[in-house]
Amino acid sequence: MRFFWFDPYLWIHLAGLAALPLFLEICLVGFATGDPLLPVWLEILLVAVAGVAPILWMQWQRPFYIFSVMAVAVKPEQLTDDQRRLLVLFKSQRNRVLAAVTPVFLVFLLWKIYAIAPIAAPVVAFLPRWRFFGLLLAAGAFLGSNLFMQVPISVASVMLTTESAFAATPPYPLESIRRSFTLVGLRVNRFLPPLRSEVNPAVVETVPLTATQATPPPSQASPGTDPLASDLWVEAETPAITALATDSDVVPSVASDEATGSNADKLASEQMDS
Repeated sequence: MRFFWFDPYLWIHLAGLAALPLFLEICLVGFATGDPLLPVWLEILLVAVAGVAPILWMQWQRPFYIFSVMAVAVKPEQLTDDQRRLLVLFKSQRNRVLAAVTPVFLVFLLWKIYAIAPIAAPVVAFLPRWRFFGLLLAAGAFLGSNLFMQVPISVASVMLTTESAFAATPPYPLESIRRSFTLVGLRVNRFLPPLRSEVNPAVVETVPLTATQATPPPSQASPGTDPLASDLWVEAETPAITALATDSDVVPSVASDEATGSNADKLASEQMDS
């Protein structure tokens, strides 16, 4: 999964494609209202032009600002560099070509809907039987159809960008966003949480240990496991061992001297008696 796919605005507008069937159904209701007053080709043309032209012009000149939902939009100053890179991709030539090709498919659907509209006439009997009202309803619904198909198509095109190409894309100039994109709604700092943290993973600092922290005290050192601890243990214990050795050497020598003196006195007394 590409890292820039974690932007929630991409998924929200990609999911807008689910609204397309609803708007096409409203087109069917509009065409089923009233009796035709104009030639078939003219009615289809009027509805098609009214629905296609505004959205096509927007996508070519000032693409839809995707960092907005309904009547709320994120201030351009609050966008990250990655989000501004996304704006560059929305202005790409590939998206312009897709914006020109997509209406062809929608107009084909519109013609098919017009052809089957009479079967829905009993369902819309409660609506006014004014043909002008029906065409106006169909034109508005077809405008929504274009919007909710053009924007998801452009989002899908951007999401197909490779990570290397995305990383090589420069961020869109901040001062040009307002005049280059269609911003609608109230400007806010943020209203959607990111799908993942925007903070890069922290680098753990390695703090050098002091001699006191690195070397355990002699009483806690294990001579058999750590060579350094073993050396310190030997150095710490050597004075005590030396002291014990010295004391043990002194005691026998004193005892020996006392024994020698007592034997000499005993020998002298025996000689005097003899």
